[in-house]
Amino acid sequence: MPITLDGSSLTIEKLVAIARDNEKVELAPEALERIKVCRAMLEEKLANKEIMYGTNTGIGEFSETMLNDEQVKEFQKYLIYNHAAGIGEPAPIEHVRAALAGRINVHAHGNSGCRPEITLTLVEMLNKGVTPVVCQKGSVGASGDLAPMAQAALLLMGEGEAFFEGERLAGHEAMRRAGIEAPGLQARDGLAAINGSNLLTAMSALHIYDMERLLKQAEIAAAMSIEALLGNLKPYNTKLHELRGFNGAVTSAKNIMKVIEGSDLTTGKMKTKVQDAYSMRSTPQVIGAARDAISYARSQVEIELNGVGDNPIFVPEMKLTLTGANFQGSPVSLPMDMAGAAITMMCVLSERRMNRLTNPALSQGLPDFLAHEPGFYSGMMLSQYTADHLIVEQRILSTPASIQSIPAAADQEDFVSMGMNTAIKNGQILDNAYGVIGIEFMAAAQALDFREFTPGKGSLKAREVIRKYVEHLHVDRPLYNDHNAMKELVKRGEILDEVEKTVGRLG
Repeated sequence: MPITLDGSSLTIEKLVAIARDNEKVELAPEALERIKVCRAMLEEKLANKEIMYGTNTGIGEFSETMLNDEQVKEFQKYLIYNHAAGIGEPAPIEHVRAALAGRINVHAHGNSGCRPEITLTLVEMLNKGVTPVVCQKGSVGASGDLAPMAQAALLLMGEGEAFFEGERLAGHEAMRRAGIEAPGLQARDGLAAINGSNLLTAMSALHIYDMERLLKQAEIAAAMSIEALLGNLKPYNTKLHELRGFNGAVTSAKNIMKVIEGSDLTTGKMKTKVQDAYSMRSTPQVIGAARDAISYARSQVEIELNGVGDNPIFVPEMKLTLTGANFQGSPVSLPMDMAGAAITMMCVLSERRMNRLTNPALSQGLPDFLAHEPGFYSGMMLSQYTADHLIVEQRILSTPASIQSIPAAADQEDFVSMGMNTAIKNGQILDNAYGVIGIEFMAAAQALDFREFTPGKGSLKAREVIRKYVEHLHVDRPLYNDHNAMKELVKRGEILDEVEKTVGRLG
């Protein structure tokens, strides 16, 4: 059943289904009617020579330049040409599909003033698998993602390039093969297709989805490490966290104990320390803080997905044209900077637990570096080096982009969000995080192999999945294959899926 885009009910999960699973979409009938009403108002205002930014005026520094009737007809074409000014490799198809869905959802409010044919063509492109080739870099996140969205809008004129059925084709050829007629651009159409932070928001939505799944995997890895280190379980009692009041910490503690359930460690008969190191007993507070940060980022991203991100904005019921800055990416960029830093923070903690598993002074009797013949074999000594490299890179990437504005357009656009930089670096932070958490999983599984007690049901299942891809390290071997296998395992979430089948859904 198609996902209905009506301007107000687009969730991150629906966007993931459209972007990654190629779910079909449809424009809600009432949304189509709103678009038609708004367009009629715009054409009436054009006929009356009312000044409307980007419709019968220039844009940016040229906003005071009035266009004559003939220029109005041609202006949108040249606006798209001029703004299709990105650079670099193509953005992933899933990012562009998500951006198109987000733009359709903006139009669905009936405040953008474009012709219905523009929105319906975007719907058809999604449903028939025509994805514009869009350079990854070039947007400053205000006035929205102009460069990439303009490159996508070239398809509306039968120009540009597109991916279709596994091929990279000229735009007109992709549209022809898909049986889609390019509608061309008339007054306002071009600006209505590009003037919002749709690509950076789309990327952020997909990242939020992945971050939330990664947090659960970090809790599973933490539970395994805590068990292997004979951790005192009092810090994971939910009552402790309820007394403080942070929702993320409560959820994190519950998840850890759910994974450990059934472990011999829960009986109280095994000797543990009175108080463990911070990297163990602070885990619910730290992952919980990351949870709360990402939860806030989710709320902001979903507001943006369902808001009117455009300029100018037309209000038919009031006969109003409002010029403002609803394209500004800061409401997404700022919380997503925090979300990226939260993932980095979580990885720093993961590496510290991994250090305790391998450090003979801290590992509660485990073999030095988890090696079978320490000294002759080095075990997982070098795995820590790899995790450390990834984390330093994450720390560099965690510098906020949302404060990095460089003025543009002769200082008419003198504060921009740099939200695309946030989105790109968050993808890199996530990619490194899969490696860091994968290495902790690998070390925790190795450590549990040395212990002579029954781990929790969740830990046992996680170790079983890991062992499908990475063998126990009996004799030193090159570990890069294991590290890469673990990274991919974490990225696709197989451990999480199998553990949840065993212990129930994690919060």
